[in-house]
Amino acid sequence: MKNLKLLRTQHNLSQQKLADILHISQQSVYKYENSITVPDIETLTRMADYFNTSIDYLVEYTDIPHKIEPVQANMLNAEEFTLIEKYRHLSSSQKKAIQTVIDSYK
Repeated sequence: MKNLKLLRTQHNLSQQKLADILHISQQSVYKYENSITVPDIETLTRMADYFNTSIDYLVEYTDIPHKIEPVQANMLNAEEFTLIEKYRHLSSSQKKAIQTVIDSYK
């Protein structure tokens, strides 16, 4: 769970401090970060909630570091909905290219 270590260091937390926050041992944090063992779903949920991320990100199933919220079609116009649907079918590198273009307009 390299993303756990990444999040922990980005938040300037020691393994012990994170362990205290999650009500687990420092050794457990070490084992999770070094893929020696995996946390149970309750611990994963507490981690995701604390870091405001998804379990998918913690277990490296996605590279999206924020919570993934459902898109409600009734809040989008037809053009926006079509763009999102097309975006979902892009490869990771294509998505990064699109993000670069969008970021250039900020």
